[in-house]
Amino acid sequence: MIINSTEVQNKFGKFLGLVNEEDIIITKNGKKVARLINYYENDDYIIREGSSAYSHEGMRVSYEEFLQIARENENRYEYIDGQIFLLASPKYKHQKIVIEISSSMSAWFRDKECQPLTSPFDVTLYKNKEPNVVQPDLLVICDQENIDENDTYTGTPILVVEVLSESSRNKDIIKKMDLYMNGDIREYWIVNPFSEEVNIYFFKNRGIESSITFKKDETAVSQIFPELKLDLNSIF
Repeated sequence: MIINSTEVQNKFGKFLGLVNEEDIIITKNGKKVARLINYYENDDYIIREGSSAYSHEGMRVSYEEFLQIARENENRYEYIDGQIFLLASPKYKHQKIVIEISSSMSAWFRDKECQPLTSPFDVTLYKNKEPNVVQPDLLVICDQENIDENDTYTGTPILVVEVLSESSRNKDIIKKMDLYMNGDIREYWIVNPFSEEVNIYFFKNRGIESSITFKKDETAVSQIFPELKLDLNSIF
């Protein structure tokens, strides 16, 4: 949050309460002069390092503030419904699954119009006309004309894949499901390493038109690309 020095003087108690949720940047004559941050004892800070006080995780900011934080920070973030989410480093099993799916998709899409890509790769989606920024584990784009002169993708993927992890499970199933459904994504794969299942959702008119669950020992089949198939024994 950015405020001027006059506001701090007049409402200091209010901002002391808010500092538990986010850092307060103080300006004077239009220039940033100080930062009001939460205080932790030494041991407490060690425990909290990497949490919201350190990584911006959970902060609610404007889209412009998010872009500034992303530019100035080495961490990877997503921005959904006005809130910042830190992308933790994936574990071995997660990355192995991503590579297996990526290899299968790359082989199938070779010499075709559409193209699969893997994270980290920013995708901006609009929900209720508000921008959101996500980094799907895998995505398929069919609109390469929406790659601008800065080599930045400004279009909408036709298909996205998220591989669940302990830290991202709720976000992928709830928040990202809603965002993808309302952001004009056509097909969403949720790959669940815990239950060894793949749930494929087909969206139409910003609602779930159909869904199907494939279990280990079965072959997952895309609804948009019926010839795109994935042997689940190869990834689980």
